[in-house]
Amino acid sequence: MNTEHDLRSDSGRRSMGRRDFGLRLAGASALSVLALSRLNAAVYQSIFELNREHPRDEAPDGVYWDRMKKHFLFQDDLIMMNNGTVGPMPKPVYHTLMKTFRIQATNPFAFYDVFPRKRARVHDNLARFINASPDEVVITRNTTEGMNFVASGLDLKPGDEVIVTTQEHPGGYHPWKLKAKRCGIEIREVALGVPPRGTEEIVQSVKAAVTARTRVISLSHTVYLTGLIAPLKELCRMAHEADILVVADSAHGLGMLDLDMKALDVDALATSPYKWLGAPTGCGVLYLRRSIQDRLWPTIASAGWDGDTGAARFETLGQRADPLIFGLDEALDFQNAIGKQRIERRIKALSLALKLELKKIPSVRLHTPLDPYLSAGLTAFSMKGIAPERIVNYLREKYNIVIRTIGREKDGTLGVRVSTHIFVSFREVDRLLEGIRRLDRIGG
Repeated sequence: MNTEHDLRSDSGRRSMGRRDFGLRLAGASALSVLALSRLNAAVYQSIFELNREHPRDEAPDGVYWDRMKKHFLFQDDLIMMNNGTVGPMPKPVYHTLMKTFRIQATNPFAFYDVFPRKRARVHDNLARFINASPDEVVITRNTTEGMNFVASGLDLKPGDEVIVTTQEHPGGYHPWKLKAKRCGIEIREVALGVPPRGTEEIVQSVKAAVTARTRVISLSHTVYLTGLIAPLKELCRMAHEADILVVADSAHGLGMLDLDMKALDVDALATSPYKWLGAPTGCGVLYLRRSIQDRLWPTIASAGWDGDTGAARFETLGQRADPLIFGLDEALDFQNAIGKQRIERRIKALSLALKLELKKIPSVRLHTPLDPYLSAGLTAFSMKGIAPERIVNYLREKYNIVIRTIGREKDGTLGVRVSTHIFVSFREVDRLLEGIRRLDRIGG
């Protein structure tokens, strides 16, 4: 049966009654789901076979990672080293997104009958992925929304203090600035080194800013300016000894790091899975520790905000774009198939190789720590006498490599930023380094 032809045929529509037409649409949806399942099954079968053939293969390149790259969507041999802004989708995520939108377009009945049951299961998958409970996860639109939910929802009084760092993203800083304007709270900023010398320096710098009025420490876990991975576990231990809440902007964390909410012991963490996890843009995740939820007011209210238990009362957002949520679910499955620890190891191996070679180039100043505990897939650096825009444009024009400018001159973070995800090879890292070395020789 050519279902798509039947759906397009005007004569077919005229000859069938309303009930028959509905059944045809349901059949088209089922056929789409079947085709989707087959497309995605082929990808997962390939990953299963690779894992079986290479159970411990951490070689720099070779069959495993070269074949894994084929499961991502790329165009014109693009070397994508900026998924720190928006990352490419694995093919199964794209298939799920497109086919689910098609079902929604052709059979809206599924949108309110079938989809809600499937959507409820996404929270379970997400909770397992970050070692949390389903009633501790909220599906948002992005990290900024999650950070606003926390800042807006906390009852704070005039004079209460919130500690931030000088390297916060606007989406993590401005919710507190708004809170200060509305409620009279005080914001205390802590300067971080570029790069810092180590974990103890970071913890002690933040601790030195704590006073008897400090109620919240809100900071970037994955610092977008420098690539620093803040020692969140140690910061939480210090803060909780003083009964201070810790809120983390981990926009890049989900999909780059093997996140474990119980091990980190953080109170709230917001992240954007469309960067490193490969989920569709428009999906965010907010973790809220169960024990702090009664201290938060929902920011958006509809039915259930005052009756639901757990994080569900922070997700009364009305109608959602369900295909985005199912794309998030598929992205979780894709990374689980490879292995979260294996992904983190690969990302860190690539970035460490890049940083060690960058340090040898005379004009380069590295902004990112070498320590793999304090860094992962984001590497930031500057070149003396060469504008960041010049670096970005040169690599794009000569090598088809995409990176981005980043930072601010006033705090020493102005430069460029490179993302090294699992679809990047060591050969491509060497290609980037070749370009940087040539720029070092020819100058700005």
